[in-house]
Amino acid sequence: MKKFITEEHKKGAISTLQRLVKVPSYLQDAVPGAPFGQDILNSLKECLTIFEEEGFSTFIDPEGYYGYAELGEGEEVFGVLCHLDVVPAGDLSFWNSPAFEATLKGEALVGRGVQDDKGPTVAALYAVKALKDAGVEFDKKIRFIFGTDEENLWRCMEKYHEKEQGVSMGIAPDANFPVIYAEKGLLQVYLTGEGSAEFEVSGGAALNVVPDTAIYRGNKAEEIASDLQKLGYSFEEVSGALHVKGKAIHSKDAPEGINANTRLAEAMVNHYDHQGIDLLGKLIKEDAKGISAIGEFKDEASGNLTFNVATVEINDQETKIGIDIRIPVTFEKEQVEDKLQELAKEYGFKYEEHDFLASLYVPVDSELVKTLLGAYRDVTGDMREPMISGGATFARTMDNCVAFGAMFENTVDTMHQANETWQLDEMYQTLEIYAEAIYRLCGK
Repeated sequence: MKKFITEEHKKGAISTLQRLVKVPSYLQDAVPGAPFGQDILNSLKECLTIFEEEGFSTFIDPEGYYGYAELGEGEEVFGVLCHLDVVPAGDLSFWNSPAFEATLKGEALVGRGVQDDKGPTVAALYAVKALKDAGVEFDKKIRFIFGTDEENLWRCMEKYHEKEQGVSMGIAPDANFPVIYAEKGLLQVYLTGEGSAEFEVSGGAALNVVPDTAIYRGNKAEEIASDLQKLGYSFEEVSGALHVKGKAIHSKDAPEGINANTRLAEAMVNHYDHQGIDLLGKLIKEDAKGISAIGEFKDEASGNLTFNVATVEINDQETKIGIDIRIPVTFEKEQVEDKLQELAKEYGFKYEEHDFLASLYVPVDSELVKTLLGAYRDVTGDMREPMISGGATFARTMDNCVAFGAMFENTVDTMHQANETWQLDEMYQTLEIYAEAIYRLCGK
C-alpha cells in the first residue's frame, strides 16, 4: 500500500488549520449576504480561498448559505460534507489558551473547531492534495461541500438542496472511525410557559451542548448557595449572581457531561414554587437519559436515548427550556413526541418542535461502507466493525453517504468543550486513512 502523505503535507495541514480556526464562526445575527453572521461568511470565504490555492474551482452561494470546491472529472460526484460553523467558546475562564487560535501545545493543537469540524475538513483537503501531488487522476468529481449552520438548524443544507445537485456517494468527516453507517434520530424542542418576577435564570448557549454554566439572579442567593454547597455542586458568586458550573460535552454524549442548568434548579426547588424549577430540579435532575421525564427508550442497536436540558431562560416575561434528544434508531419520532407533549401539559408548558432529523442508515455491505472500512483497516490494523452513532452529521442530507472519522477509539472527545484538542498523531493518521479511502473510491 503506497504512502501518499509526506512531511510537507503534515506541516501544511497544521498551518492551514490554524488559518481556519483564527476566523470565529459561531452563529450571530444575520446581515445582508450573511444569514448566520459576518464571521461565518468570513470563514466560508477564507476556506474557499484556501481551496483555490490548492487548485480547486470554487463557488459561493450568492445568499451566503454555503459554498463548495471541486476537483477532478466524471459524471459521478464524490462528496465530502463539511461544516465550518462551530459552537461558541463558552466560559472563556475554562480555556487555557485563546479559543480562536489553534495553539500548538506539545504534540496537539488546541482551539475551537480543531476536532469539530475544521480539523477533519483540513485533513480531507490534504488527503486529496497528497493524491494530486502523487499524480493520481480521479474518475469522479470530488466536491467538498461547506455548510455553515450545522451546529444549529442545517438551513445551509436546505438551501443547498434547493439549488444544487446531490452526490453519488460521500463522507462526512465529522464523527468516529471506523465508519458510522447509522445515526440516531435528533429531536430538539422548546417548552415555554409563564416567567417569574422573583428571580432570573439563564444557562446554556446551544442546544447541542451540555451547559457548563447556569446563572441565578434573585434575592435568595445566600440560601441557594448554601444548598449548592450541601449538594456538592461547584459554583461561584459574581457581582451578586450565582454561576453554577457544569461540564460541557456534545449532546449526543449527555450522560458523560455535567448539566449546570439542572444542578442550579436542584438547589432552587426548596426556595421557589415554579413549574420550570420543579421540572428540572425535582423530576429530571441529573437524568441525561430522560427516563424520569418520558420513560426509557433503548434498543440493542444504538443504546439509550439521550436527553439534554441544553438551554434555560426564566425571566419576568416567560420560561423557555430547550431540550436536545437523540432517539435510538428503532424508535419513531412520534413515540418520543407523545411522551414529551404529555410532560409539557403536566407542567403547564407549551410544546414547540425546533428541529428534527430522521435517522440515517446505509447497509454495511454497500460498496461505500466496505471500501471505507477496508481502507481504514489496512492503514490502522484496527478490525472493529462499523458503528451506529448518537451524533447527527451532514451524511443524513445525501443518499449513500456516511460519517467517516476523524475520531479513533481512544480519542479524548473534546468537541464543544473548553480546550478543544486534536492530537497531531491522530491528525496524521487521519490524513493517511482519508488519502487511501479516496484513492480507492475515486482514483483511476
